[in-house]
Amino acid sequence: MRASPHDDAPKTVTAICRSLEEQIMCGALAPSTKLPAERRLSESFSTTRITLREALGQLESQGLIYREERRGWFVSPPRVAYNPLVRSHFHAMVAGQGRVPATEVLSARLVSANATVCGLLELPERTGVYQIRRARRIDGRLVLYVEHYLNPIYFPNILQFDLTHSLTDLYASEYGIRYGRVRFEMRPTALHADAAQALKVSMGSPALHITRINRDQQGRLIDCDLEYWRHDAIHVSVDVPE
Repeated sequence: MRASPHDDAPKTVTAICRSLEEQIMCGALAPSTKLPAERRLSESFSTTRITLREALGQLESQGLIYREERRGWFVSPPRVAYNPLVRSHFHAMVAGQGRVPATEVLSARLVSANATVCGLLELPERTGVYQIRRARRIDGRLVLYVEHYLNPIYFPNILQFDLTHSLTDLYASEYGIRYGRVRFEMRPTALHADAAQALKVSMGSPALHITRINRDQQGRLIDCDLEYWRHDAIHVSVDVPE
């Protein structure tokens, strides 16, 4: 059916959102299910592609669906809980919630730290640090782009190891280093070019940016992590003891 030239866009957007949300909530559209192509969806709702995309954008902002470049729209899987107070790492956190983690190393090298990283690690300007860039998946879906910056004084020759596994475990097994005090900073952001490319989404897509500044058991400032999470992949859950 062709879209009416008098299409009432706001009402149509609301109707599309309500219809797809109901299908997601009742399980008719299961997590990770690919939605029909935009052309088919616009025909089924008797509307224009422009109106349809506005509705899909609203559902994406709510975390109900997501888009991957050149692949289309999908129903978002359940979020994993992220508790910054728990001493854990990505693989343990994800597996502990019955999900399947995976990590891909994008690059690992010695670089001159920029002003931001030098400030976080309290190092002189343009100090050489190890930079490890990784993309991480949950149940096969790309959800996290992270840049790790390590003070090489504490981790000689670390780039020779398998970096697809937990750095936390590697620190302990090879260097006798364990995390002590950790500081977290969290803020909503838009994905920059490197993060967007790694996660196969459009640059500027919404994300949660988490900065971790880590000290070891002796109080030494050893590394920092710059994490960029898809905004619909996690929810922060903190249980503060009495």
